[in-house]
Amino acid sequence: MNRQDVAEVLAKPISQELLGSSIPARLAYVGTDGAPRAIPIGFLWTGEHVVMATVPNSAKASALRQNPRVALTIDTQGQWPPRALLIRGAARVELVDGVPDAYVEAARKGVPAEHFEGWEQGVRALYEQMVLITIEPDWAKLLDFETTLPKAVEELVRARQGAAVVDGQLVDGDPDRGGSAKGGDHAQVHAADQARR
Repeated sequence: MNRQDVAEVLAKPISQELLGSSIPARLAYVGTDGAPRAIPIGFLWTGEHVVMATVPNSAKASALRQNPRVALTIDTQGQWPPRALLIRGAARVELVDGVPDAYVEAARKGVPAEHFEGWEQGVRALYEQMVLITIEPDWAKLLDFETTLPKAVEELVRARQGAAVVDGQLVDGDPDRGGSAKGGDHAQVHAADQARR
């Protein structure tokens, strides 16, 4: 996937909503023992990078130095249809003095305003150094379950409903004859996706 395609996915309104939300990212990486890991973690979107921070002796810091490839998802709960932004990329790990501004700004999205000042004071008193994790996306896909679906579900819908999939979007009829984008049956699409998992 080229950088322009990635940027277009990340610029979509739903992507921007997810990237700016208080929802934690689910970060997947390979541990130093070779086993997969997936963790929830707060993050900040800078417009180009996903930025996170952690303590210097954390397992993820060691693992990302060994293998920087990561995947993450930011997805909704209690919303229909569900929304999920999937990102893959490489993580850069950097030891910094004090508490990075990006860590504080990421926390501001989730820590209630009335508790934020006390939280920040505690964090700054605790951490002399932190590890800044900067992820540069090189692949992205938005699943809104209206115009974009997981590939296996796209294929199932196409086979059962006679729809076509063009550039990851469902269209009615023959796309070469001006077929239009469609949302499909949310319940059927969601049920098919859950069955596939």
